[in-house]
Amino acid sequence: MSELFTNYQTEVLTTLLTLGVLIITRVLSTKAIRKVGQISDLNDIRTRLILKYVSIGHVVLMVSALLLIWGVNFREVGLILSSVFAVIGVALFASWSILSNITAGVILFFSFPFKIGDHIRILDKELEGVNEFWIEDIRAYHVHLRNTNGELVTYPNNLFLQKAVTILKPDAADTEGSDAL
Repeated sequence: MSELFTNYQTEVLTTLLTLGVLIITRVLSTKAIRKVGQISDLNDIRTRLILKYVSIGHVVLMVSALLLIWGVNFREVGLILSSVFAVIGVALFASWSILSNITAGVILFFSFPFKIGDHIRILDKELEGVNEFWIEDIRAYHVHLRNTNGELVTYPNNLFLQKAVTILKPDAADTEGSDAL
């Protein structure tokens, strides 16, 4: 056992150091994301979704670092990865809109131009009838909008970033009525 440790001492120590750094960065990034969510008054579900994305990124980084540290033969790994990426590439090409909606959801989380409960107008010719909505929920792929007729509309995140969206202020009549109470 001691021979094994002496033969791979550098790799073991580098692995432990890498794991320590990744654990520290994961804890710090988790705290930062939670802080952004609290400061921005964002829904806890959205915060957890972004935390899940960051955790997946940390796992990918950890596996990549371990492959480099232990000197895995990249020709063999390259063959496996090229096959996996070919399948994933075909799947992502077939569903590119899902990936763009997830990316738009992450952008909406960090830029937080809109919040749940905001009254908005979407300037989109393809929306029929009423184009004023209240934001009910912001999910990974789409936003739940309630129009003035009470209908629930799911609107893709990528379109939410592409179209002009105006945040409407409460009507003057509504604010006057609330002052009278």
